[in-house]
Amino acid sequence: MIARDLVGYGEFPPHPAWPGGAQIAVNFNLNIEGGGESTLANGDAASEGLLNDIGVGSQIGRRVPLVESVFEYGSRRGAWRVLDVFAEQGVAVSILGVVRALEENPALAKACLARGHEIVSHGYRWIDYGAVPEEIEREHVRLAVESLTKLVGERPLGWMTGRPGPNTRRLLCEEGGFLYDRDSLADELPYWLSMPSRPHLVIPYSYEANDNRFNENSGFSTGDDFFTYMRDAFDVLYREGVRGNPKLLSIGLHDRLIGRPGRVGGLVRLLNYMRRQEGVWFCRGVDIARHWHRHFAPQP
Repeated sequence: MIARDLVGYGEFPPHPAWPGGAQIAVNFNLNIEGGGESTLANGDAASEGLLNDIGVGSQIGRRVPLVESVFEYGSRRGAWRVLDVFAEQGVAVSILGVVRALEENPALAKACLARGHEIVSHGYRWIDYGAVPEEIEREHVRLAVESLTKLVGERPLGWMTGRPGPNTRRLLCEEGGFLYDRDSLADELPYWLSMPSRPHLVIPYSYEANDNRFNENSGFSTGDDFFTYMRDAFDVLYREGVRGNPKLLSIGLHDRLIGRPGRVGGLVRLLNYMRRQEGVWFCRGVDIARHWHRHFAPQP
């Protein structure tokens, strides 16, 4: 049974002491998933119905070429556009790479690392692991580490399933090589969990500060919609930081969503806005993890 914690840090969260006295930590996360999604081409029973951006639900027993092409767009074009934006802005990010997807586009995987980004294992497949037997999920953890290490020459230190199951975090701890995972939406600061093998660090992600609202115009229709919402989130957390309670703003992006020409301008405007402020720490997940391990190690 997984214990729940609805209290967390309570009224007085710890001061995170971000590097350089930063008032806010900003972590951008670019999801690369095309090729790892559900499709008969991967031996699945149905096509992908989640975040395919064209409103086509999952189809049982048949391939849906248009849905597949949406994911292909992200890998073929959208990812490169977003990577170029971050290069122009000088910001390093976390790449949430589904390993089966990166196997299909190894040049993209290598380019992400060469540009200074961190590659977080986004699982071996982009599927719901709540419905996957434990022995298969354990094998997928092994495959993800092994394949990603072979692809880019170094193992992943971070993990995000996206749709974890009840066994996921335990299996990661048993694997033994991860500094942290992102499979939580529960806070705005990292936190430690007591696990059977050892203490385990969780760095919360966000499905709310996320470009997923572009999917079928479910909240964001234009780049300005994205910019306004993320700017408002940034402003609130920045103000709290100035008042002595710095936080982490984790922003989720998808190559096939924000990477479209009509949307990416919102990301450019957001980065320009953030970079005009003082005391902003742009960081990767592994940077946060190393900071937390160094300054907030769990007490024995």
